[in-house]
Amino acid sequence: MKIHFKSLLLIVSILTVLAGCSSNNGNSPAEGSNTNTSPAANEEQASTNTQPDAEPSGPRELTDPLGHTVTIPANPERILASYLEDYLAALDITPVAQWSVGDSPMDYLESYFKDVPVIAHDLPFESVTSFSPDLIIIGDESLIADNKYDSYNKIAPTYALGSEINADWRKAFAEIGKIVGKEAEVQASLEAYDAKAAEAKAKIEAAGSPSAAAIWLVGGTFWIVVDDQSSGAVMYQDLGLKVPSIVTEISEGEGNIWRSLSLEAMAELDTDHIFLINSDAATGSEALKDPIWTSLPAVVNGNVHEFDADLSSWLYTGPIANDMIVDAVVDSILK
Repeated sequence: MKIHFKSLLLIVSILTVLAGCSSNNGNSPAEGSNTNTSPAANEEQASTNTQPDAEPSGPRELTDPLGHTVTIPANPERILASYLEDYLAALDITPVAQWSVGDSPMDYLESYFKDVPVIAHDLPFESVTSFSPDLIIIGDESLIADNKYDSYNKIAPTYALGSEINADWRKAFAEIGKIVGKEAEVQASLEAYDAKAAEAKAKIEAAGSPSAAAIWLVGGTFWIVVDDQSSGAVMYQDLGLKVPSIVTEISEGEGNIWRSLSLEAMAELDTDHIFLINSDAATGSEALKDPIWTSLPAVVNGNVHEFDADLSSWLYTGPIANDMIVDAVVDSILK
């Protein structure tokens, strides 16, 4: 029951955070991307951008995307950026605390933040105060609804990304780079990712560009990622995998990034590969014994690639998560 409740709490919290991102689903695959540039050209360009940015000489005044004027400390040492830790890790920044549900943070970042304490996903004011941050970065606008921004800003200078920026990982990464004075490192990281994704895409195209879907099983319910956000954007936009018709249908209209899929709808999942994030492994995964699941083409053909939900980057987004997803897709499909 503890595992089951923890899984349900995790999905509720992640869907709550991601709900704010789903209103900006119209981004072009090429927006903020250099996927049409050759790897060699990317490497040459990246080589000119690998020098670390100079440390800011003093506090800087920036206006965040929501219009707040924020005084950024010269060298913030106690940054709190809940649910944005992927970007910090990519910039070699250790936060003062990391997002969590219960005691469970984003475990795929464990090697970066093994000894960093956790903070509840809803950022209680008392907890935030106890960590004495010198800079707070907010991604999800719901966290500062009902005049909560002023309360956080009294604790430490608070910079809010807003829904439009938060929904696009490239824009969010660039914004955080600007905040901490590491724009060049962000640019180099993005160019390296785009070159890697372009190389992987070419290999996948050479293999026939199969179709694929990412399925999350938790609490006996199947959830499927939409076609233009999180791991869906990596699979279909960055890597060029074909989108199954049921994924296209379920992605239409507003909603969360992960959407529940009935067994009746599951029967329509005609795809070459399934990437299964299994949160029910410890309780027996009974749903995987249903005849509808076992009759799916990907299951019949042995093309279900299962990932441990506790260590999975598939549920998140950012330079590190997306890089790991690219590796997982290539290793699974081109093995």
